Amino acid sequence: MIDEKPKRGFTTAILHSDRDAVIEHGAVHKPLHLSVAYGYRDVRDLTAVFQGRAAGFAYGRQGNPTSAALETKISTMEGGVGTVTFATGMAAIGAIMLALLRDGDHVVSSQYVFGNTSSLLLTLEAHGHAVSFVDATDVARVDAALTDATRLVFVETIANPRLQVADLKRIGELCRARGILYVVDNTMTSPWLFRPKDVDAGLVVNALTKYIGGHGNALAGAITDTGLFDWTKFPNIANAYRSLPPRNWGLQQLRKKGLRDWGGTLAAEQAHHIAVGAETLALRMDCICANALALAKWLQQQPQVRTVYYPGVAEHPQHALATELFRAYGGLLSFELADGVDSDAFLNRLRVVVLSSNLGDNRTLAIPVAQTIFHEMGPERRAAMGIADSLIRISVGIEDRDDLIGDFRQALA
Repeated sequence: MIDEKPKRGFTTAILHSDRDAVIEHGAVHKPLHLSVAYGYRDVRDLTAVFQGRAAGFAYGRQGNPTSAALETKISTMEGGVGTVTFATGMAAIGAIMLALLRDGDHVVSSQYVFGNTSSLLLTLEAHGHAVSFVDATDVARVDAALTDATRLVFVETIANPRLQVADLKRIGELCRARGILYVVDNTMTSPWLFRPKDVDAGLVVNALTKYIGGHGNALAGAITDTGLFDWTKFPNIANAYRSLPPRNWGLQQLRKKGLRDWGGTLAAEQAHHIAVGAETLALRMDCICANALALAKWLQQQPQVRTVYYPGVAEHPQHALATELFRAYGGLLSFELADGVDSDAFLNRLRVVVLSSNLGDNRTLAIPVAQTIFHEMGPERRAAMGIADSLIRISVGIEDRDDLIGDFRQALA
């Protein structure tokens, strides 16, 4: 039998995924579907969709054809069996906690997670769930934190903003051996640089707003089921979903309890923006990573810079690990200025670089970390995460390299 859909490269698969199915009027992109309600001629078809026994759409809060097309793209990127999209990356992470945890459950998380993720986990703790924050660069720390009540381990590939790299492969081996759900946030690397499925992740989170969308014009998040986790061993699956094939249990509960009940629905227009941006992910990331590595090495040579944090430089503690795991080292870096250098004055002198809190944009963005995105944490928690008051985070873009480094040169001068 001839395979009518031969294996395709990363970018080719993304570009043509919409056309793998019937697409309205021969359009190249999946059109915008703005309807909230979906009608059926046979009530049995409607009930089958509601119960998850048939593909389709019941109500706009649970998704639409445009977001479904994006979900197919993300599943293709991550090598997953299915994806659920959300209005934001934080909505996706929140949905995991809401949909999959019950009273008495325990979560182990990297202590270096993104500030809003840390805030969410602290809120979860305040509502009665035990959360252990550990140094995820060392699998032994994760192992020591596990208890009989641990339901999931949550880590990021590369931490924001100090760029610690989690011991991803060994944590995956540990979770597989213990039968614990392993959740990896792949936002900082994107599926082009790394596939968490390769280290036994059961669920993969992507803040699509960042590198996958890439243009700073749409908010979105996604959860992808890699198909590796055995949901029959997970005690918190609702009885209503156990009539489905076991491989669908997790996604169904995430879509119903996490998306439908939580309400963080991705609108069709935002899904369209993300889908179009995703087409150039590999091209953009190659340029971004090359720029970031060149800038990091240049900053290391400047007397006004005390320390540079970037996995691509040999001095980074997890440089060898990052080299083993990732196609390239990512587009985020941070650095501390030397004593006596006014960081505010330096930032205000930048002309090409934009002062902004986003990351993963085509434009290079800079922000002082302790005074903004990690301000709410307070000095003690920032210190535990290694965030100095002088830390500056840079999300590197696709500008011409000479223009980018030239802007830093004149600002430091």
